[in-house]
Amino acid sequence: MSAELYDAAIVATAKETANAERLPAPDLTVEEDNPLCGDRITLDLAFREGRVAAVGHKTRGCLLTRAAAVVLARRAVGADPAELRRAVASLRALLAGQGGPPAWPELSMFEPVRAVPSRHDCVLLPFRALETALDRRERERPA
Repeated sequence: MSAELYDAAIVATAKETANAERLPAPDLTVEEDNPLCGDRITLDLAFREGRVAAVGHKTRGCLLTRAAAVVLARRAVGADPAELRRAVASLRALLAGQGGPPAWPELSMFEPVRAVPSRHDCVLLPFRALETALDRRERERPA
């Protein structure tokens, strides 16, 4: 794997522990894994008044997965589901080489991953967990 893929921003972010503990009483818990490489995340979310009030996670994976989980944990608090879905879509567009700047500036650190499609799933794993949680929340909420 090239050194450019793991630049200083990704390494530093992956070492952070932003919300890297499980929540004691989450509204939702989702587990996602990447069976090809063994990366795994357990994502806990708590909501208040339609927005994410707290995020917790336990992430086992490569630097890319861990850095993506930290960015997600930092930025999701205070966001509503529509904002979160825009962030996920912008990350996918970034990795595909489409669209403008990402919804969250920190996501631009993953630009070098664009050139290595086999690693896109590493970056996207925490965001897939987020989408699964948001989908489940929408299905379970009374109409």
